Formats: sequence, structure tokens, C-alpha cells
Amino acid sequence: MTARGAGTPGAPGGTSGVTPDTLDGTSGVAGTSDATGTSDVERLPGEHGVGGPAGEAHVAELRAETADAVHAHVVVAVDGPAGSGKSSVSRAAASALGFDYQDTGAAYRAFALHALQQGVDLEDADAVVGALPSFRYGIGTDADQAPSVTVDGRDVTDEIRTPRVTGAVSHVAKLPEVRRYMVDLFRRVIAGTDRRGIVTEGRDITTVVVPDAQVRILLTASEEARMARRSAEVTGQSAAETARQLSDRDARDSKVVDFMTAAPGVATVDSTHLDFDQTVQAVVQLVRDATASDAGTTP
Repeated sequence: MTARGAGTPGAPGGTSGVTPDTLDGTSGVAGTSDATGTSDVERLPGEHGVGGPAGEAHVAELRAETADAVHAHVVVAVDGPAGSGKSSVSRAAASALGFDYQDTGAAYRAFALHALQQGVDLEDADAVVGALPSFRYGIGTDADQAPSVTVDGRDVTDEIRTPRVTGAVSHVAKLPEVRRYMVDLFRRVIAGTDRRGIVTEGRDITTVVVPDAQVRILLTASEEARMARRSAEVTGQSAAETARQLSDRDARDSKVVDFMTAAPGVATVDSTHLDFDQTVQAVVQLVRDATASDAGTTP
């Protein structure tokens, strides 16, 4: 399945990208689905993260709009610091469970690329926020395939991983207006899945995006283990440089979200002394244990 989020060009706080007759029942989810399993999921730009009221009350309002549709699925929320294995473990666990998989970090990267392509000054917060209504984003959620990412219908899967985009992500991700926009976008992707469940991973997923998820997990590891894993993933870069970037990323992100401490009701999986398969199994078992009592069987 490919989920697409669309912003409608227009003045912030103004128009909506969804007309009333496209709304799917009371879910607040708009879009269509065809025989190929492709769904178009539209978000509402207007006041939703683009100049609307700030703070927790606004985020709660966004969550309420999609609550019914989100709760129709088993939602697994996975949070954790860089290098903890969130993406690879979450995708493998989703595949084992027969669930969809959403990499939320890809959306921030895609928006950073969009802002760069629009010539936005990333130091100008108002200009960055002003680029949100024209952001049209799509991502594949099939856990058995590498997620494909599109912006304006163009495949940018590889481009969002370039150093140019990597260096720009923190400039957009630190803005509260952008993060509120993404809350809505991520929940609409979750609501649009056509499978029984979906694993969604990324920063502040367990506490802000889907605190109402049936299963919430903080995946962590020691700093030494995370640095070693990240060094193994990155080519053409010294271990010292990789360690410095990871430390800097932790410092920046800690100003926005608390990603090292499990919130109440969030299970912690410490993978410091676990290999990849053991970590995946730990996540899968948590999901099965949490959902068995509701479904009567394991997923």
C-alpha cells in the first residue's frame, strides 16, 4: 500500500485540502482506494499545524479527528534514539506480524527536501512553515518492500538520504508547527492502512503522535552500542565522525522530545546485549502479548 498525504496550496490557516463529500464516514480520513491497494490519504493543511493554536490542546484536537479510524487497527508505536535500530527492527517486526510499516522520519526528510527545492531559507521559521501547504508526500507502507518515498509524485527515496538533506532535517523538525503538521499526517497514514495493524516508528511517536496506540515501545541501547551500529551502516566516514554526529543528533533532539525515558505505559526494549533477530522477536512478542487478550488469538 502507498499512503499519500497532500497539502493544498493556499494561505496558512485558510483553505482545507478535503471537501466534505470526500470524508470517509466519521473517521476524518479522506481519500480513495483502488484495486492495486493504493490509497490516497489527504491531510488538512489550513489550521492544522500551519498557524493554528499552539500547544497540547491543538495536538489533542488533531488526534481526536482521526481517533475512530486509528482505533480500527492494531497500532504499534516505536520510539527511541538514533542508532537504536528503530527502522530496521520495526520493519522486520511488522513483516513478521503481517502489518504495514510507517517510517515517520522519511516524512521529515521529504519535507526538508521540499523546502530546499522551494528555495526556502531554513533559518527563517515562517518561511519553512509557509512551505507546508504545498507539501505533497507519499510513502509505501508494505513491510516486505523497502519504503518508497515521493514528493509531488516524484520518487525521492534515495535523494532524502543525501548529506544535503540530512543536514537540513534538524532545521525543519525542530519547529513546533511542522511537528504538529506531521502528527496529523502520520495519523492519517495509520488510519488509511488496509491491514489489521501497522507499526509506526520515530521520535515522539509513543507520547505525541499515537499515545493511544495499543502497543507502545521505547527501543533503546547504550550509547556505545548505538555508535557501533551506526558506524557499521555508514560508509566513507570515520567512526569518530559518526560518533560525533550521533552525539550532536541526540543533543538537538533532546531539546524537542525526551526520547530516552519511557513514558508511563510504554514498554522498554533494551537491545544493548541483543542481536537483531532477538530484538525483533522481543518486539513481536510484546505485540502478541498485548493483543492476544483482545483478539483471543495471536496476530
